[in-house]
Amino acid sequence: MPETRRGVLYGIAAYTMWGLFPLYWPLLKPSGALEILAHRIAWSLVAVVVILAVRRHWSWFGELLRTPRKLGLLTLAAALITVNWGVYIYAVNTGHVVESALGYFINPLVSVLFGVLLLKERLRPWQWGAVGLGVVAVVVLTLDYGRLPWIALVLAASFGTYGLVKKIAKVGAAESMTIETLVLLLPALGYLLYLEQQGTATFGSTGPGHAMLLVGAGVITAVPLLCFTSAAIRVPLTMMGLLQYIAPVLQFIVGVFVAHEVMPPSRWIGFAIVWIALSLFTWDSLRAAHQARRTALEPVTV
Repeated sequence: MPETRRGVLYGIAAYTMWGLFPLYWPLLKPSGALEILAHRIAWSLVAVVVILAVRRHWSWFGELLRTPRKLGLLTLAAALITVNWGVYIYAVNTGHVVESALGYFINPLVSVLFGVLLLKERLRPWQWGAVGLGVVAVVVLTLDYGRLPWIALVLAASFGTYGLVKKIAKVGAAESMTIETLVLLLPALGYLLYLEQQGTATFGSTGPGHAMLLVGAGVITAVPLLCFTSAAIRVPLTMMGLLQYIAPVLQFIVGVFVAHEVMPPSRWIGFAIVWIALSLFTWDSLRAAHQARRTALEPVTV
């Protein structure tokens, strides 16, 4: 299978699983968001180590340890994904699934801003229009919520930066996740031990079914992240930008039709502006990519 097609399939799998996450986290109650996050980190490491053991793939570890730049990037990625995971679990378990979906809807626009601010890229006029509409949508939704939609903004910024860091690091999926979870393991285990000492830990005290669900949090975390990293190193950013709409669409559907979150008219207006901005952004990206392909195929005249 061609690498690009393989990457697209990995991307579809990753974003579909992420889109269905809001169905899983409420099953872990009465565990709090931080306890779920700590278990998610610990069991993710177990899952990825099992994958590496099956593949008998360990030679990369020593080489990576001798590359401080990549280790630094993966440490930064670990911090970013921790913020993203923690805020997302909190959002889902406190009835803010729709706002979390908003975060992943505006993520492409945040990535464009990163390109301007960090990579000194120049935006095309239609891209500026999409970003401007995104800002208008945030203002409308701020008025609707009565507060800045901080959950959406933190999710968009953390995951957008995470994807950028992973793209720069260029480390394989399982290898990258192993380092990331190793960086996070000690704080996670320390928090779980603290809960045990306080007598407030839920692992094992609310039945074997709940304990297995907490263990499963590691598996369902590892698999889509591995798929995402595998996609990110094979698929152009334009295609990844299209695929990432899968997750927020599914999250929005879950929030509105499964969790039955309230959607007043003003909120629908805010989301409509976001969708118009994304449509504009997507159209412009596809148009630019098509023009670039046509230019590349034109014969060179001397």
